[in-house]
Amino acid sequence: MKPVLFAATAAALLVAAIPAAIGQDATTMSFFVTSSGSGDGANLGGLAGADAHCQQLAEAAGSTGKTWKAYLSAEGENARDRIGTGPWLNAKGETIAQDVAALHSDANNITKQTVLTETGEMVKGRGDDPNQHDILTGSNADGTLAAGMTCSDWTSNGDGQAMVGHSDRMGLDDSAEAKSWNASHASRGCSQEALIGTGGNGYFYCFAVD
Repeated sequence: MKPVLFAATAAALLVAAIPAAIGQDATTMSFFVTSSGSGDGANLGGLAGADAHCQQLAEAAGSTGKTWKAYLSAEGENARDRIGTGPWLNAKGETIAQDVAALHSDANNITKQTVLTETGEMVKGRGDDPNQHDILTGSNADGTLAAGMTCSDWTSNGDGQAMVGHSDRMGLDDSAEAKSWNASHASRGCSQEALIGTGGNGYFYCFAVD
């Protein structure tokens, strides 16, 4: 009976280890898209508030010892300059990009399947109900400030507009803008309702800078 018992025990241990091997790994995660927004449209409390939201979500998911920053541009600050040097990995340990240059090139690994939340979930995209693929960035395709498209530097939930990217790299056509993860189009406004109506929910990208 001992060999049978050993085999059964080994099988149980193997099954128990599978989720850890293929699931979320917060210890190596250095990139995610927020699983929730501020709830107040594009009013994120400025860059500081957005950074704090990234930090809170990351730590709640089990990340420790990292400083997190939001991939958002604002007056006098470019998103690409806020996020460290890379490389960046998602919650499943998949590499998103090796460095800032690769992130803003065709060499990045940004797809619907790899742009995961801090808990390892995919964001609903085009064809899903509801579509929430509009991610706040306030940036041009190269990661620099998209002037006038930051909802008053992330303090407005009313008038204005924000540049958003498509986390699933899909849009109404095959244009570069439709497939852009960070610079697809402007939102209809800055309120929560406007962001939802455009195809989003106030989510944004977070990167570990160290």
